[in-house]
Amino acid sequence: MELQLALDLVNIPEGIALVKEVAPFIDIVEIGTPIVINEGLHAVKAMKEAFPHLKVLADLKIMDAGGYEVMKASEAGADIVTVLGASNDLTIKGCVDEAKKQGSKVLVDMINVKDIATRAKELDALGVDYICVHTGYDGQAAGQNPFEDLATIKSVVKNSKTAIAGGIKLETLPEAIKANPDLIIVGGGITGQDDKAGVASKIRDLITQG
Repeated sequence: MELQLALDLVNIPEGIALVKEVAPFIDIVEIGTPIVINEGLHAVKAMKEAFPHLKVLADLKIMDAGGYEVMKASEAGADIVTVLGASNDLTIKGCVDEAKKQGSKVLVDMINVKDIATRAKELDALGVDYICVHTGYDGQAAGQNPFEDLATIKSVVKNSKTAIAGGIKLETLPEAIKANPDLIIVGGGITGQDDKAGVASKIRDLITQG
């Protein structure tokens, strides 16, 4: 089980400084969509150069031109690139094919997908690397969580790894671990804490034990 740190509301220098605090405890650094919008793929390149031993995920949330966008993110140093589960199958296939050429991976974000089980089966057949259940900021504010959706996906996929994101913090981590995803994504549960290294260390310990 891997731990991914989601960075959303920082610039490049702030992001690098934050990752320095928690680097020993994480596996993947996510360059969140807001950073990509604000800074471009330069943020991916800068993070990979600063932490070559960590995997870097570019959260592009691709909806079209999948092959091209995966190519550009991979060239910038992204190890994993995200595409939306609501995208056309041709877009997702384009992402998968290009990722294989580039030696990178594809993570499908299932945010706002209505029929989770059916779509997860289709995505699994398309050869994506990860399928991620994701409760977005707006859904979290309404009290939603991703745990039930994760169980649904795990019951139908055969090849793809599973990931979970959306409001996970130290207090809710045991429930996430119990659901046994391959990847747990934590954002504000680490970045919003005063003692980021201390919290990240505790999260890592729980994941290792789980």
